[in-house]
Amino acid sequence: MTNFSFECLASCSQTKARAGIFFTPHGVVETPRFMPVGTLANVKTITPAQLKDTGAQMVLSNTYHLHLQPGEAIVAGGGGLHKFMGWNGPMLTDSGGFQVFSLSEMRKITEEGVTFRSPRDGQIIKLTPERSIEIQNILGADVIMAFDECPPYPATREEVEAATDRTYRWLERCIVAHQRSDQALFPIVQGGVYLDLRARAANALAELDMPGYAIGGVSVGEPTELMAQIVKTTAPLLPVNKPRYLMGVGTYREMAIAIASGIDLFDCVIPTRWARHGTAIVSGERWNLKNAKFREDFAPLDETCPCYACQNFSRAYISHLVRSQEILAYTLLSIHNITELIRFTQKIRESILSDRFLTDFGHWLTDDKGQGAGEQGSRGEFF
Repeated sequence: MTNFSFECLASCSQTKARAGIFFTPHGVVETPRFMPVGTLANVKTITPAQLKDTGAQMVLSNTYHLHLQPGEAIVAGGGGLHKFMGWNGPMLTDSGGFQVFSLSEMRKITEEGVTFRSPRDGQIIKLTPERSIEIQNILGADVIMAFDECPPYPATREEVEAATDRTYRWLERCIVAHQRSDQALFPIVQGGVYLDLRARAANALAELDMPGYAIGGVSVGEPTELMAQIVKTTAPLLPVNKPRYLMGVGTYREMAIAIASGIDLFDCVIPTRWARHGTAIVSGERWNLKNAKFREDFAPLDETCPCYACQNFSRAYISHLVRSQEILAYTLLSIHNITELIRFTQKIRESILSDRFLTDFGHWLTDDKGQGAGEQGSRGEFF
């Protein structure tokens, strides 16, 4: 591998939380860090310049979706994923495994790979570990993910064990297929809610000395308490000198719990998805801007937030845009929501550097609503 390394700058004296720097060919990522999702080579409704202003350092795109549209050859013809989408910072592409998992009625899994019918045009597509890596090599992101089988929740132990073992065999094929030294291949720990299977998988992957590690198969319907147990069991078994990425997680409490267990990186579609439904994330609460109480509220969403939306517009104006279904509403809310989640992880990073993590964020580790930060506000539910 070239130009990839991880440096831990500080650790919490009471938990396994840590603050570090992940070095990549396209720049550094200060951890812990929330990463916005740009499924089709764009973070929905905002430009790369606006994305940079949110504090984003690393962005995700989706192998499965980009393969279907516009196709990896076109992305390569546009100069690779970074140039094609106009983002010159670090990038990560997932393997397509989770998307295939979501096509439960349209796909068939064998040892060779997965065959499925494209929901876009009905075409039969075969995705194997080798093909997933080939597509990701062509796309050109800094970090690429191994092709895995993500078992559903709930699933029997036999089903999960079979998927976990197959994920390891597929990883071995991914390693052989991987052709670019300027891309870091991360394996994915599976194992469902069975902690012994998680531990077995994590220990096996740790022996391979990969440039980074991911924990997958969470946020697929299991309760937050089970997710917490999974991460608490799995993360400490992964190498301390490599970045650890928890896939598909992005709420305050989930991130705080995971950081306490030693996780460094997160991604989730929540900030832009909620924005498109008129929802803002403010001080740990979900605000529905369609509510009548915002129609004549001329304060900014959050007076402490440095984002473009909060610095220039009122709650009343954004509520008006949401009610009018103006595209600008979704842009402003996406800018704010992404900024808010990145700020949350930045504040946690600062607390770890000063060894105040439990003092400042311990209340998010206690129950499912973050009680301790104050009673639930009148405007929305805890996030």
